[in-house]
Amino acid sequence: MLAGLLALGAATHAAAQPAAEANDPIEGFNRGVFEFNRGADRYVIRPVAEGYRYVTPGPVRDGIRNVLRNARTPVILANDLLQAEWKRAGETMQRFAINSLLGIGGIFDVAEATGAPSFHGEDLGQTLGAWGSGEGPYFVLPILGPAPPRDAAGLVADTLMDPFTWYLRNVNLEWVGYARFVTEGIDLRSRNIETLDEIERGAIDFYATIRSLYRQRRDDEIRNGRPGSLTRLPDIPMDMSADDRPGRTAAAR
Repeated sequence: MLAGLLALGAATHAAAQPAAEANDPIEGFNRGVFEFNRGADRYVIRPVAEGYRYVTPGPVRDGIRNVLRNARTPVILANDLLQAEWKRAGETMQRFAINSLLGIGGIFDVAEATGAPSFHGEDLGQTLGAWGSGEGPYFVLPILGPAPPRDAAGLVADTLMDPFTWYLRNVNLEWVGYARFVTEGIDLRSRNIETLDEIERGAIDFYATIRSLYRQRRDDEIRNGRPGSLTRLPDIPMDMSADDRPGRTAAAR
């Protein structure tokens, strides 16, 4: 929920891109959707996230996040392999095996406690960007937030390649998939309430700032944090480590 917006969670203030460089041909429409999303966040999503944080103890929230991360392993692994990230694919499998067996289905992040690499996420939008695909014109979706064509297509493809999607459909439990998506959004929103407030307070043009931060964040994720990205942003509860390989060009600029 509000995925693109929330992906900016731990980013600090950044200057908005000049309109001529924004690649935002339908900016008027996007701003309208953005304002709708702000209203939905103000009156529905944020209060739910605040209530979730208030009634759910921190360790329980961490356990929920760990289970959701563990469930994403097939998609993350597939994208590691599609990017020829063999080392990161091995780390993904290592974390999944340890946390599934010793972490009670992923409730506890035993892998990191034993010195395994930290969690990293991957999606098909990042994979396409890693192999040189541009993001396309900027676009904002209701509730989901920023979703340029490359990232929107990646979101759809990731959902279709996720074995949980097909399993839940086969057993007539599609609602579990929707609940998983909503829970991920609420959990992430609850972890970034104050930071997004700070970004909004410091922004002259909140829409343009979010657009700029979204692109910087995606650039950093596509490069897996290696030097040369537009801006090395701080980590948030879902992100990547560094790696270097020739296929990673100047995508997502």
